[in-house]
Amino acid sequence: MPKSSKKRKEKAADFTKAKLKLGKGKRLPSNVVDTSFKARSIALPTQSITVEKDNVPTTKRKRTFNDILSLLKHYNASVRKDAISSAKELFEDFPDLVKSHMPPLFGSCARLIGDEDAGVRKTLLSFFDWLLPRVPKDDLLPHAPLLLLFTTSAQTHIFPEIRIDGIRFLDLFMAVLPEAVVTGWDTSGSGPGRRVLDGYLGLLNSGTKFGASGDDAPATSTSAVILSSQSRLVVLRSLSNFLRCTARSQPATDRSIPNPSQATPSLPTWFLRPFFANTNLYEEHSHLFRTPRVDRREKQMRWTLRPSFESFDEDFAYNMHSIPEVPSTLTELLGCSTYQDKSASTPDEIAMLMRLARTLFSTLSVSYLDCAPVVFSPSVNPPETDLQLLTAAMEITRTLYSVVLQSTTQGSDIIPSCNELKTLIGYLTGHFPFKPAHRDTKVEQAFQNLNVIYCELTSLVVLVSSWWSSEAGQHGDTSIRSLSRRLSLKYTKTSKLDIQTELVRSYVVRVLNGEGESGDQLPRPLMPSVYIALLPSVWALLNYPSGPGVNSDEAVTSSVLSAILDHAIRTTSSSAVKRLTVEFVARLLLLEKERGYIGCFNPTNVRVDEKWQQWMLHLPKALWEMGYNNLCSSETVIQALLRLVQRGSSIIRHEHVTSLSSRLVPFFTVSHPTRGDIPGPFTKIPVSALHIRRLALDLSAIVIAEHIKGERGSGDGSTVCHDLERAVRVATAATPEEEYWAQLAVTMQLSSRCNPEDLYST
Repeated sequence: MPKSSKKRKEKAADFTKAKLKLGKGKRLPSNVVDTSFKARSIALPTQSITVEKDNVPTTKRKRTFNDILSLLKHYNASVRKDAISSAKELFEDFPDLVKSHMPPLFGSCARLIGDEDAGVRKTLLSFFDWLLPRVPKDDLLPHAPLLLLFTTSAQTHIFPEIRIDGIRFLDLFMAVLPEAVVTGWDTSGSGPGRRVLDGYLGLLNSGTKFGASGDDAPATSTSAVILSSQSRLVVLRSLSNFLRCTARSQPATDRSIPNPSQATPSLPTWFLRPFFANTNLYEEHSHLFRTPRVDRREKQMRWTLRPSFESFDEDFAYNMHSIPEVPSTLTELLGCSTYQDKSASTPDEIAMLMRLARTLFSTLSVSYLDCAPVVFSPSVNPPETDLQLLTAAMEITRTLYSVVLQSTTQGSDIIPSCNELKTLIGYLTGHFPFKPAHRDTKVEQAFQNLNVIYCELTSLVVLVSSWWSSEAGQHGDTSIRSLSRRLSLKYTKTSKLDIQTELVRSYVVRVLNGEGESGDQLPRPLMPSVYIALLPSVWALLNYPSGPGVNSDEAVTSSVLSAILDHAIRTTSSSAVKRLTVEFVARLLLLEKERGYIGCFNPTNVRVDEKWQQWMLHLPKALWEMGYNNLCSSETVIQALLRLVQRGSSIIRHEHVTSLSSRLVPFFTVSHPTRGDIPGPFTKIPVSALHIRRLALDLSAIVIAEHIKGERGSGDGSTVCHDLERAVRVATAATPEEEYWAQLAVTMQLSSRCNPEDLYST
């Protein structure tokens, strides 16, 4: 039967659109939910209507610190980023809040180090860069474990960009808390240092974990990715900084952190250590120029006509027949060397660095081979990224192998490291000396840095060869001779080492003479950092061992030594390098009679006597020019002259003592024909620098006594001696040093009537 019309209408109603009628409004759907409600009052407990916030610090958007903490955990990345900016704004307006709010702040911010949003990480980096230097170090240390825990976690994140940002956070933490970052780097125990190192190696595809055994590093993880040049540069730079921090954290007699009270860093002496019979004798030499401290008990030596030798004092009796007969009270000269003695590392640390160098050798080789042809192109200046990549790789090489090869206790274990270093140097030898294709100040400075590092690396190999050769010659040990042969250090004119040494010698002499690249007309002054970096190379060239194929290495030594002396004389008294040149040349001269010195270099064997004496006689003028304006340099000059005269250096003869006496007079008092006595720079040295004033008086006393001693046979020159004595007496009148000089004057008169044998006879 046909369907009824009623059912047809009902089915059609579902698809029929209702017609709108005027004034009736739109018909609501059948599934609408009524959300209307009625209430007599509305409670808003967190709004400013009911809560007073006048005494609570807020941002411009009325956000308190608690509001910011809650927003740092928000699911939206834009909100988290904005919360970090609000935190910076709050602490800028209310800096007193930082100290009291650090625990919750670092607890929330640490979790954002590995945030998946790049904008949040970038904003957090900027915030930490602003905040961390403003917080005292002692207040930051308790939060370092938490921050480094999340940072090392970010180093191993699945996303490469988070790994690279983790390295950037490490750089910030190493700038303010280097000890906390490197703690435990050489052990597998507590401390984040080993985890940080493993993160570096994993990023560089040098193994996901650095093995503690002597075996090679395990295979690279398949999850490792190939880094771009920019990312690789970030990792290598940070690794270089990390290795430098590990070197600073090692205990040593010489620290590598410059003294903030000095205008220039102190002279390094670590390269001299292998050339002394033992560590104690080396430390005696390194302490020659240390500044005495007024807050410590200083050793006092009273020189008398008949000293008691019941308690033998080696410092007093050293070279006793050469010490001038001046029975005065002289403060012990203590050295002020701030460069680290890298050889003070323990055997376990050195073994660890040797394995690390072996692990990174392939990474460094790739960096050298990839970047060197581009950087040293003769047609165009290098791209900045490639130049910085090569610089970072060479700095890592210098940091690693300098510690390893300075250790003389490893024996044959240093053979692989020495051969690895020679291989890396060989990649660059064909390009040395490095010159930019076109003149550019920034590129020239970068190339000078590369040249200096190359010289340092070459000098390490030469120093190792020199040390083993001197040991073999001194002890006649066949095992040492065998080791020297295994190091492939053959001294022939055609050997690679000889070629590299000659290239370094030529470059060092040219730099010391102030000669720049081709086209430079004026001499270029050396910066203190460059001069310090060249000293290991200078010392290596002075001790370069001669062999069967070398006709004469005296010419090499003479050319380098002449360049050093010429540069020391030519450098002005106001130069920042002047103090370094005075101390280094004085140390070279003092090696002549230094106890326990076993090196090849001997200042008396090189025929540059006139330059030695010219350098010595120019020091009084430099001292007068420095005066009280540069007390540190003045002290070094006084110490150098005092030590040389004390030890009876072979370059100081009677006529030189006479010249020293006359040239020291203006430093104390100048006698003017019409104006009378004019005070010299000595009188303007502040009383707070009492040790410098007394050192100057000690120098005058010893020079006068030495002059009187040499005058006995000649009977001339007494006027010069009296001029200096009068100048000192006038300068010390009515000063705290007047009594001190009076005592020295009495002892000088006594000593002038005695023979040296009578003074020190037992």
